[in-house]
Amino acid sequence: MEKMNQSSAEAEAETIEPLRYLSKGEAAAIETELLRDYRFGQQQLIEIWGQACALAITKAYPLSSLAKKQPTVLVICGPDQNGSIGLVCARHLRMYEYEPTIYHPKRSSQSLHQDFTVQCEKMDIPSLSYLPTEVQLINDAYNLVIDAMLGPDADCANIKEPYPGILVTLKQIKVPIASVDVPSGWDVEEPSQDGINPEVLISLTAPKKCAMSFSGKHFLAGRFLPYDIQKKYELNLPDYPGTDCLIEL
Repeated sequence: MEKMNQSSAEAEAETIEPLRYLSKGEAAAIETELLRDYRFGQQQLIEIWGQACALAITKAYPLSSLAKKQPTVLVICGPDQNGSIGLVCARHLRMYEYEPTIYHPKRSSQSLHQDFTVQCEKMDIPSLSYLPTEVQLINDAYNLVIDAMLGPDADCANIKEPYPGILVTLKQIKVPIASVDVPSGWDVEEPSQDGINPEVLISLTAPKKCAMSFSGKHFLAGRFLPYDIQKKYELNLPDYPGTDCLIEL
């Protein structure tokens, strides 16, 4: 009987399809469908993703683990959607009693991005006017850096200043880095050979192809995704534990 149970368990395991890793085009198509067909709002999605990123940070770097030092977090935000997600993440981290500081190399003219910026300002979250090039200053001042700069929409072959300079600095720091969706400077579809090396990656909706060989701590935030989309794109998402909105892969 025990042998039969073991055989059926093995057969079931063999039928479980592997998690799907998305190309840049597939990720964009899913987001378009969410906005157009399922009537999700852009602000709604950014809020869902930003809070999930903050929760992932609390799991990867709980306050108790930072008990002997200040829970200082530098959140580097780009001008596009990943930057907005970073702003929401910073706001929620402030609510969770972390001490975020925002660095915004380029301010966006998009009203939604500006709204998220004002929300952070109203929470008294400080911001830097420039990033110290002295690596030691960052190592001494912060215990974690959140990379919400470029994201999946960026053309990694044509990154314009000030971002290349920031990436050079991030490659040198000893402080752990947590990247939102796609580490800045990475191609969405290829693992980076010489880019930044985040300790934590938080994939949004479904993981991207560049994360297939990621060896750090990898979280997935995609529980909100409608079942029809999951089925259409054969995402084979894992079962989320309890009522959690994210899972560690």
